[in-house]
Amino acid sequence: MFDKLVEISNGPISFIMNPHFEGVLLYIRIVFIILSVLMIMATVILLFWSSWSKRFIVEDLIESIAARPYGAKEALKQWARIKNRIENGRPDDQKLALIEADALLDETLKNMGYQGESIADRLKQINSTILPNLNDVLEARKIRNNIVYDPDYQLTPDLAKQTSDIYQKALQDLEAF
Repeated sequence: MFDKLVEISNGPISFIMNPHFEGVLLYIRIVFIILSVLMIMATVILLFWSSWSKRFIVEDLIESIAARPYGAKEALKQWARIKNRIENGRPDDQKLALIEADALLDETLKNMGYQGESIADRLKQINSTILPNLNDVLEARKIRNNIVYDPDYQLTPDLAKQTSDIYQKALQDLEAF
């Protein structure tokens, strides 16, 4: 018994690592080793299932391998659909394309971490060093609002092209694609 107390006083690690456990202490040691292994496995599994690991590990890994922002591929596909609608020449498609371009810009700002209830709130947090064509974007938003709130609004093909170019420049400056 005195030997066990000396081992305990030498340090808890040497006591735990001691192979001379007998009786109940041996079973307690085995149970704790099994529990430790299960807890480590559960932690690893939960990290891979959580959105935290996706956000901070998987996205960073993909960004570093692909040398472009996470989600850029999807944004590029969405932008290709918007450009097709603009080039289509039909006024309804062009109006829808500008609404989608605005939504894509809003989603990009949300993904970048800008807070607010609307895109207008998020744009107020940005200055011209982050988005050089901020004033143009605000004008493009006015055109988008005219499209949404005025069903008789007439959008010319040239204005649709200019407005889509403004959104494209803004998305490129924000490195959405």
